[in-house]
Amino acid sequence: MPRPLMMPLVRGELVGLVWVRPLKVGQDALAGIAELANIAAAAGADEVVLAWETHDVATACELPIVGPAPCLNMVLATDGHVLHQFPYSEQLLSRSPGGWASVAPDWRPAPAPQPGGELVPPIQAAENFSFTPIELGHPDPFGVTVVGRGRLPHQPDRSLRPLSRSMRGRDIRAAQSR
Repeated sequence: MPRPLMMPLVRGELVGLVWVRPLKVGQDALAGIAELANIAAAAGADEVVLAWETHDVATACELPIVGPAPCLNMVLATDGHVLHQFPYSEQLLSRSPGGWASVAPDWRPAPAPQPGGELVPPIQAAENFSFTPIELGHPDPFGVTVVGRGRLPHQPDRSLRPLSRSMRGRDIRAAQSR
């Protein structure tokens, strides 16, 4: 499965396709996935499509698995979002002498699209920040964002962690409450 990706659209026209950068497990993965929003925000996107694999994001971000797994997820977001999930199992095609496996997806029946379906925090942040204008004239338009591993607004700030410089000034707590 491909790394998480985003396709921003402006008035129905695709203006970009961006895959998440190479990530380190943990906080860097949370930041990297949220940073997908930068291209959409810079382009003034009014619609985005995000795609990711359940196991990949949960493992990279050290989060519990939410929803079917393994599963290819796609979310279409404008004013709110609709989550589409495509569960599959893996068919082993071959194994190399070095131990690498070649697999193919065996697609399972897909559940109905879920308007407002639950998204893991970095995907939710990427969606929400996609529609947050970036002040490109500011000396440092990207800055430190805070990503919480939980979704409850009453949790104390110690449950939050700083993200990379590229998201400075953006706060996932506000993004998750939208």
